Amino acid sequence: MDYGKFLYRQAKQDREARKAQKQVEVKEIRLRPKTTEHHRSFKVRDARRWLEEGKKVKVRIRFRGREVTYPEIAVEQLMDIAEELSDVSVVEKEPNREGRTMLMILAPPN
Repeated sequence: MDYGKFLYRQAKQDREARKAQKQVEVKEIRLRPKTTEHHRSFKVRDARRWLEEGKKVKVRIRFRGREVTYPEIAVEQLMDIAEELSDVSVVEKEPNREGRTMLMILAPPN
């Protein structure tokens, strides 16, 4: 068997496999615990549009200063967002704290 021919076929097969792959894009919205309802509503509207396009959405709440001592405010905000988007998404990763941020990932339903 010709080794060069084997490598050529292998590379061609790999290229075809990469073309068939579906790459999921992850978008992110960043909020703070003191974010107003109006500001949050248009961020959620963007997230809804991205989810309908088939993209995942990462919702991040950043804490500054003493805000970090009240994580329940952020959890409540994240759960409200998840509830608003429940018709176009499922919660892939529950809200959890990572340092000074709290993160939740929403994905479009399959």
